[in-house]
Amino acid sequence: MSSAAPLWRRVVAEAVGTGLLVTVVVGSGIAASALSPGDVGLQLLENAFATALGLAVLILMLGPVSGAHFNPVVSAVDWWLGQRTGTGLTPRDLAAYIPAQIVGAIAGAVLANLMYAKAAVSWSTTDRSSGHLWLGEVVATAGLVLLIFALAWSGRAAFAPVAVGAYIGSAYWFTSSTSFANPAVSIGRAFSDTFAGIAPGSLPGFIVAQLFGAIVGVGLLAVLYPEAGQAADEIVTPHADTTTSGVAT
Repeated sequence: MSSAAPLWRRVVAEAVGTGLLVTVVVGSGIAASALSPGDVGLQLLENAFATALGLAVLILMLGPVSGAHFNPVVSAVDWWLGQRTGTGLTPRDLAAYIPAQIVGAIAGAVLANLMYAKAAVSWSTTDRSSGHLWLGEVVATAGLVLLIFALAWSGRAAFAPVAVGAYIGSAYWFTSSTSFANPAVSIGRAFSDTFAGIAPGSLPGFIVAQLFGAIVGVGLLAVLYPEAGQAADEIVTPHADTTTSGVAT
């Protein structure tokens, strides 16, 4: 990875970013349930709107440090595609990013629970074990991977905050699963028995579907953007050492 930012700083950014993303998802779900009782459609709209905006802001805020992956699938694909070109995450980077994302996601759910005066950890009881939901996760994850790497390869990674936020916001509605598309976020959401939760027993199916979706996304990239790996350093958004870049001055 060509970024000059030290690994520890990038890892902190990934943990904080993934954590705040889960806080946005879970917290807005709790608020939506309280403010719009009995109207699941409106609750989902409120949750999706907050998530789309929050994700865009987090990419803008932390992208210059770590690239704003916030997602083990994105990090894994970045490493995989960059192997042939010497770009993207190194194995050492990947081994640090993924645990940071998972720990951050869990902490984000705990934070959301505490902000709404709930138990720090309340295992979700929302069962999401169904084939049509897994298919929704395959579609959501494949589309996310294709979008992110297509933007980078075509030199439009600067649009990632808006584009990724918009995609996730829309995928809340067009996928049957409401577009988790992220193993770390899925794990974090299991720690909150609220609107956005997922029962721990439903996690294996969702995560396998997300990994399969990532493979589908890589396959589509191979057909549509065969040289996408050359842009792996620009995933999700261009990043550099913020101690010396113009971002910090």
